[in-house]
Amino acid sequence: MKFDIKYIVGFALILFSQGIKAQFYVGVQSGIGNIQSDVKGVGSSTEIGGALKAGYIYSLTDHIGLGSGIEFAQYKQKVFLEQPSATLTNFEVDQTGSAFAYTITTSNYKECQTLQAIQIPLFVQYKKNINKGVDFNFRAGVKYFLPINYKIESSATTAKGIGYYPDVSLYIDNLPEYGFGFQSNYAASGEYNTKGIFMSTFELGFTFQMGEKNALYAAMFLDSGYGSILNQKKNESYLSYNPTSSTDRSANGLYSIDKDATVKPVAFGLTLGWNFK
Repeated sequence: MKFDIKYIVGFALILFSQGIKAQFYVGVQSGIGNIQSDVKGVGSSTEIGGALKAGYIYSLTDHIGLGSGIEFAQYKQKVFLEQPSATLTNFEVDQTGSAFAYTITTSNYKECQTLQAIQIPLFVQYKKNINKGVDFNFRAGVKYFLPINYKIESSATTAKGIGYYPDVSLYIDNLPEYGFGFQSNYAASGEYNTKGIFMSTFELGFTFQMGEKNALYAAMFLDSGYGSILNQKKNESYLSYNPTSSTDRSANGLYSIDKDATVKPVAFGLTLGWNFK
C-alpha cells in the first residue's frame, strides 16, 4: 500500500511539474446531452446538458500537445414507457420466502433523470496558425467518466401491483397490507447504481489571441461513452415491491428492468474556454 501511495503521489508531482510549463485552460461546455439506452419499450426526450472544465496542455512540438484536466458534467432527460399504459412482470420473494410473479401496470409513467459525473480527459491536440492571432485546433482522446449520482424522480397517473403464485395458481390483486393493489397519483424518487466507463472525445475549433498570454477558445465537441454506466446484478421491477404497502413503492427506474442493458452518456455541443499561461 505504501508503494502505491508513493507511486500515485510521484506521478501527480511529475504531471504538475510539466503543467508549470504548459498552457492552462478553464471553460464550459453546453449542448445536447443524452443518456442512451437499449432497453426495449422505453423512450426518452433529450435536454440540454453541460460541463465545467479545467486543465492544461503541454506542448510537445509547435503543433502537437498533450492535454489533461478535470471536468464536472451534468445530464438531464425524461424517460417514459412508449405505451401510455404498460404492464411489466418481474419475479419477487414475499416475507414468507415464497416466490411469485410481480406484475406492475402503470398509466402515463415517466421519470426525470439527473446524472452528475466527474470526467478526466486525456487528449492529443493538433494546432496550426491560420491567420494572425488565430489558430486552428483539433483535439482527440479519451475520458474516464465517473458518475457521482444518478437520481430519478418518477410519477404515474395510476399504478397497480398484482402477484401470481404459480405453485398454487393464485392471483392477488387487492391486498394492500401485503403490497398488492391500486394506487393513484404515484410519485417517488430513487437512484441507479453506477460504475465508471471510458468515453471517446473530439473537439474542433479555434483559438483567438487576446494578449501575449491569454486566448479565447471556441469549438464544437462530441463525447460518446463505451459500455454501460449501470452496475446491476439482477433484473428488477421499475416500481419496487413493498411487502407491507401498496402505496409506498420506491422507484427502481425503467433501466432496472434489464440488468444487461447498455446505458451510456452521449453529448454534442459547443465549448467556450479561456487559455492562459
